Amino acid sequence: MTSRRTLLKGTLFGSAAALLPTPASASGGGSVLRLPEPAGPYPVGMQTVHLTDPARIDPWVGGVREVMLTVLYPARSVRGLFGAPQLTPVEASVFGEYAPGRHPGLPKPGVVDWSAVLTHGYVGAPSLPGRWPVLVYSPGGGDSRTLGTTLAEDLASHGRVVVLVDHPGDASQVELPTGLRTTVLAGEPDPATFRTMVETRIADLRLILDQLGDLPLAPVMDLCRIGLYGHSAGGTAVVYAALRDRRVGAVANLEGYLDLYPKPVVLDRPLLLFRTDGFEGAARIESSWAGLPGRRVLLADANHWTFTDYGSLVPQLQTAGLVTAAARAALIGTSDPAKTLAEARARVGAFFARRLL
Repeated sequence: MTSRRTLLKGTLFGSAAALLPTPASASGGGSVLRLPEPAGPYPVGMQTVHLTDPARIDPWVGGVREVMLTVLYPARSVRGLFGAPQLTPVEASVFGEYAPGRHPGLPKPGVVDWSAVLTHGYVGAPSLPGRWPVLVYSPGGGDSRTLGTTLAEDLASHGRVVVLVDHPGDASQVELPTGLRTTVLAGEPDPATFRTMVETRIADLRLILDQLGDLPLAPVMDLCRIGLYGHSAGGTAVVYAALRDRRVGAVANLEGYLDLYPKPVVLDRPLLLFRTDGFEGAARIESSWAGLPGRRVLLADANHWTFTDYGSLVPQLQTAGLVTAAARAALIGTSDPAKTLAEARARVGAFFARRLL
């Protein structure tokens, strides 16, 4: 069997109102958007990593399977460094075209300068010594890893190494060393496509777990404390990945269906089942989660994409007059975004703090 090789490229509620930045404002023909600052005690370092798996053929385009990662971690110092952009310029231009098609009601292309959105991660910052738990994140179907930045940065700022995964082919856009990949999805996937998508993600997650010990940050990773979390299709993927991999100690499913196979899910490790009360797929979610042991949490007055960076960005766009109240409700619900963000951070953070001892 062809050996795998790795290509590396370094590249609670009490103060909720302070978690969100100043609302977006129109400037220079666009809106300036800001992601909320992480609330933990540590600054956040950032690296990007490119992995290849010659043992697998990419199901979408053929050739060797590739994935891109952003690794966030507690930093010793970020003095003299600058926060990295959420998207590369190439990714930002594609995202600006993709987003309003995927989510009607988001601003049309050219209205928002998505390349100007900065993270609170500092590329190349020296890591804080220690042995930190590792959390791996799989985003929703059609989403890129970058839309999970806000929650991931907060988790890292509290003392974890967080790995954000892009799954090329279904991700809206991802810039690889070999070029830009855009999504093959057009609308909601049919059952066969959804299954291919999730099974590809499961294999991607297994590749990442296999390669964690070879990453540049391996010396500060505690590989005996590994958790997975994911949103939507990513939530589906992380649960099924954990079923097949004993290295995973705990799993958080943020509103992902668990009916990929006829056989019911039986996971013998801690499981967080986290959903919103506004998601149109709530009945299917509840049916597929029926009988599962695990911690269940419901976010009130929220909707499906509140678990992503849309939860913070859409209210700013609404304040700037670029998103209607109806579009906001369809994406993230009507709740106070600062309180919803605080609760999501607290619930996920506390779950892994308790379960990855």
